[in-house]
Amino acid sequence: MANLKAIRDRISSVKNTRKITEAMRLVAAAKVRRAQEQVIATRPFADALAQVLYGLQSRLRFEDADLPLLKQRDVKTVGLLVVSGDRGLCGGYNTNIIRRAETRARELQNEGFDYKYVIVGRKANQYFKRRNAPIDASFTGLEQIPTAEEASQIADQLLSMFLSETVDRVELIYTKFVSLVSSRPVVQTLMPLDPQGLEPKDDEIFRLTSSGGHFQVEREKVDAPTQNDLPRDMIFEQDPAQILDALLPLYLNNQLLRSLQEAAASELAARMTAMNNASENATELIGTLTLSYNKARQAAITQEILEVVGGAEALG
Repeated sequence: MANLKAIRDRISSVKNTRKITEAMRLVAAAKVRRAQEQVIATRPFADALAQVLYGLQSRLRFEDADLPLLKQRDVKTVGLLVVSGDRGLCGGYNTNIIRRAETRARELQNEGFDYKYVIVGRKANQYFKRRNAPIDASFTGLEQIPTAEEASQIADQLLSMFLSETVDRVELIYTKFVSLVSSRPVVQTLMPLDPQGLEPKDDEIFRLTSSGGHFQVEREKVDAPTQNDLPRDMIFEQDPAQILDALLPLYLNNQLLRSLQEAAASELAARMTAMNNASENATELIGTLTLSYNKARQAAITQEILEVVGGAEALG
C-alpha cells in the first residue's frame, strides 16, 4: 500500500506541473501576439523615416557627407551588443546566443582586435560577469516586449561609445526569429552605418495564429514603401547633411528596436516550445505512472485474495 500511495502522490504532482507548464505556454503565446502587434505598430514610422532618408540620398551622396555615424575608421576595438533574456525555461535560447557571442569574441581576438561587451538580459550578464569578461555596460529588467524608450537608452550607450572612439565598430548579436520551433543567432554590424544599407527593402511580418487547437506562424510579405524623390524645388531650412545627421540616430534606434522585438519573439517562441514539450512529457509520464499504479493495485488485490483463500483452506 505504501507503494500505491507513492505512485498516487507522484501522479498528482505531475498533473500539477502540467497545469503550470500549460499556463506558461499560453502566456508566452499571448506575449508573442503582443510582440507582433508592436512590430506592426512601429512600421508607419519606419516607412516614413526610410522615405525621408531615400529622398535625402537623392539630394546628396552619403559617401561624401562628413557624418560621424557614416565615418569608416581603422578598427582597433569592437563593441559587441549581446541580446539575451532575463528568464530561463526557454530551451537553448540563452545558451545559443551566449555561445555565438563567445565565438565572435574569439574570432576578433584571432584577428588582433580588442572587444567590449554591452549586455542586454540578465542571463548573459550573469554568465559573462562570472568569467570576468570585459563588460562596458549592461541592461537588465527590461520589459519582455521591448519599448522604444528602452531601445533609445541602449542606442545612446552605443552612440556614446562609438562617437568617443571607445570602440571603432559596433556589432549586434541577437536571435533572428525564423519560426515557432526555429531561431538563429546572427551577427549584424550596427555602426558605422553603411550607406548602401539604408534603402528600404521588402520585409516580412510574422503572425501567430491558431488552427485546430495548435499554434502556427503565418508569414506575410510586406512591400517596401514607394521610393519617391523629394521635389526638386523643395527648399531646406537646414543643410541636407545636417538633417541627415539628425535622422541617422533615429534610424539606428529603429533598427535596434526591431532587432530587440525579433529577439523577444524568438525567446517567447522558444519558451512556448519548451513548455509544450514539458506538457507532452508530463502527459506521457502520467500515462506510464497510471499503468504502473494499476498493475501494482491489481497485484495487491491478487495478493490479498490469495491470502484470504489460503487462510480459509488452513481453517478448513
